[in-house]
Amino acid sequence: MQEVRESGKMSQRTPEADDPFTLEILQDAFVAVCDEMFETVRRASQSTIIYEVLDLAVGLTDAEGRLITQGNGVPFFLGVIDQAVEEVIQKFTRAHIEDGDIFVTNDPYASGTHLSNVTVIAPIFDREELVGFAANKAHWIDVGGRDAGSVAIDASEIFQEGLQLPYVRLFRRGVADDAVFDLIRANVRTPGMSVGDLMAQLASVRIASDRFAALCAKYGRRAVRAGISRMFEHSREVVVRALERLPTGVYEAEDWIDDDGRGVGPHRICVRVTITSSLVTCDFTGTTAQLASAMNCSRSALLSACRVMFKAITAPSASLSDGSFHGLVVVCPAGTAFTAERPAAVSGYYEVLCRVSDVVWKALAPVLPNALTAGHFSSVAADLIVGTTSDGERFILFEPSAGGWGAGVGQDGVRGVFCISDGDTYSIPVEVAETKYGVQVVQYAFKIGSAGAGQWRGGEGLIRDYEILSDEATVTGVFTRHRFSPWGVAGGHDGSMNEIVVIPRDGSEPIRRGALSRFPLRRGDVVRISTATGGGWGDPMKRDLELLRRDVRNGFVAPDQARETYRVDVRSSNPNEELPAIEAMRVRDA
Repeated sequence: MQEVRESGKMSQRTPEADDPFTLEILQDAFVAVCDEMFETVRRASQSTIIYEVLDLAVGLTDAEGRLITQGNGVPFFLGVIDQAVEEVIQKFTRAHIEDGDIFVTNDPYASGTHLSNVTVIAPIFDREELVGFAANKAHWIDVGGRDAGSVAIDASEIFQEGLQLPYVRLFRRGVADDAVFDLIRANVRTPGMSVGDLMAQLASVRIASDRFAALCAKYGRRAVRAGISRMFEHSREVVVRALERLPTGVYEAEDWIDDDGRGVGPHRICVRVTITSSLVTCDFTGTTAQLASAMNCSRSALLSACRVMFKAITAPSASLSDGSFHGLVVVCPAGTAFTAERPAAVSGYYEVLCRVSDVVWKALAPVLPNALTAGHFSSVAADLIVGTTSDGERFILFEPSAGGWGAGVGQDGVRGVFCISDGDTYSIPVEVAETKYGVQVVQYAFKIGSAGAGQWRGGEGLIRDYEILSDEATVTGVFTRHRFSPWGVAGGHDGSMNEIVVIPRDGSEPIRRGALSRFPLRRGDVVRISTATGGGWGDPMKRDLELLRRDVRNGFVAPDQARETYRVDVRSSNPNEELPAIEAMRVRDA
């Protein structure tokens, strides 16, 4: 069994720390550097998964690999930027890292996620002294492997999933290693796009290096280090105060990985969360062993998911740095679905990470009602459609889907937003998808149904229909929460479930699944992505009549559902009006 303890070690304060104005300027400057890194990747990238979906993250660390700050992007990259830098330091040693070096990796076991997420790391020097690192991680649309798009849910080992870059020196003293570039081009299906995205990442870390070095030149190296130290210290102070306000105790929950993507399952997962005045320990002992499919994640990814939940319950709005995770302890035996070891397949890691966060969330929601909601759709719900455009070019469409979030105390769940793991990402705009890929979006709507009832209702999921315009195509996808609904709290009803539906053009019976791998499609077939409604909070009988009147008027609750679930009669004062006035009255039990 292995324990990961987040210490948030502090550097010694220097005399410059007595100048609060300079330190505040430096802290804001670090954030601005990350913002510029992010925008550089977004604007210069070649693939929609980056410049539209924003499946990326950027960050700065100090010379020891401790996180200074991280920009907007995918929340579940929160635990991997600094770990990637630490791996570079360990492998190459600080003595052999030189100005102008740049490293690249997609190793999913050592500070990684899956092979499609490629990390670029550059050391930052000030007058020949190493002062920090700039890093970014971005999703390449293809890294080779058995399947186009490099997501193979039914893979049994990582060698089927694509090219592996095990912390490679891409540039030495500013000179590119052309052999590495050649290796990448020869092993991916989209060499122009993938290398183009790599160039965007390179530009990002170079800009960050220049901006960081400029801060050292302007304010002095000692002041910059003092600013970094103060950021660590401030984050730690915020967390320490937050930990003192959490309810101490032991909280447990179990949940399920629906199946392994091939129909085998379910597989049990569990957590025991122990909260003291100074520590939050998440112990996943008892979770299922790593699976013989791609439904696994690595220990570093597990830590990342736990960091997200830790920040959610301590200081969600505070600035982010190494000190933000002070007091977090993660325990999990090796070789589980959360701590998979080489050569386990991991291309479906993103769905497993949702299970990590959700089981911690489920354990703590009842005792932290002002911080956590009922269960949400909790799936990246990504669809991978591969086919040929009208001009004969192969296309690879990969994007996440939004869904419904759970209700909370005093608020209904949010409708149609992305899951906790995806955060600040987006779907590809309909116009872009139809222009670049061989599909037509024929429906994009809220998923209306009876699930998620409560005093506060779960938010609705979404339905998106792609009609296939190419003669042949395939679809791959895996959605968790297709057997086990998002959970309600305090008497609230469970939500609905996620599913992929293929509607054949010939009118035959639709195929409904939680997972599909390379499912064959023909022109005119429709792929429907249907995401879940979140869980409700509180007894539905306590829902305010005015809110129910609004629900019915806006079409989110049907009149018969209002009567059956909420025991409320709703009547239209003038049913001929497009939006009639609605009267609501609680039904008396006989």
